[in-house]
Amino acid sequence: MNADQGLFVPAILGVIEGVTEFLPVSSTAHILLVGHFLGFDSPGRVFEVLIQLGAILAVVVVYFGRLLAILRDALARKPGALRFMGGVLLASLPAALAGVLLHDFIKTVIYETPVVFCVSLILGGIVLLYVDQLKLTPKYTDIYSYPPLLCLYVGLFQMLALIPGVSRSGATIVGSLLLGTDKRSAAEFTFFIAMPIMSGAFLYDLYKSRDFITSELGAAVIIGFAAAFVTAFFVVRYLLDYISRHGFSLFAYWRIFVGAIGLWAILLFG
Repeated sequence: MNADQGLFVPAILGVIEGVTEFLPVSSTAHILLVGHFLGFDSPGRVFEVLIQLGAILAVVVVYFGRLLAILRDALARKPGALRFMGGVLLASLPAALAGVLLHDFIKTVIYETPVVFCVSLILGGIVLLYVDQLKLTPKYTDIYSYPPLLCLYVGLFQMLALIPGVSRSGATIVGSLLLGTDKRSAAEFTFFIAMPIMSGAFLYDLYKSRDFITSELGAAVIIGFAAAFVTAFFVVRYLLDYISRHGFSLFAYWRIFVGAIGLWAILLFG
């Protein structure tokens, strides 16, 4: 991390994290690309992972009432709540296991290769645009009725998001739509499965990168965390209504645009 940058760059990156985390545009690719061109470099890429907890906290705040109701029903052993919690767990396991096994390779190789982000953004945008225009007939419109096997398959799609630029929400949304869900519930399901998978990633990366954390980096993380929380709160509040009305085409075009600009800038400036 460059001391001359102060806390302005971490704040900008936090805003980008909050805006993009739950959009199917890949928050990781956006943060890494912007950080790359601004000269921001956190040791072990710990900053980029730790500020994601701010976005997760925003989901917890927005869905706090529903989370309490689910927990209460689960404690009362109501089948619907237990099935839903089991589905979230099934959807989280594949990416969690793959993330642990591939952690060092992802952080030291893939995260340091901006061309991969850009190509993934472009290819993911094309896929998202194609799927968004398909005339699919949804079988499942309520996340509480998702069958366990569907949740597991969605979790397998989520594994693709270990590649920066693919997008965790984008991979799960595309997978959900192809498996028979509607757009609104597919996007909402990504909120719920983000909580365990990203919280686990936060704790695991905090443990693995504990030696990199300094007072300077800690201050940057706090600023980025706060910025991510505030911006993600508003995204989560209003995203589902937008998707229900307009679909994902805007995000697909944005991915292609950012990926193309990123490739051009890398070729021009390195």
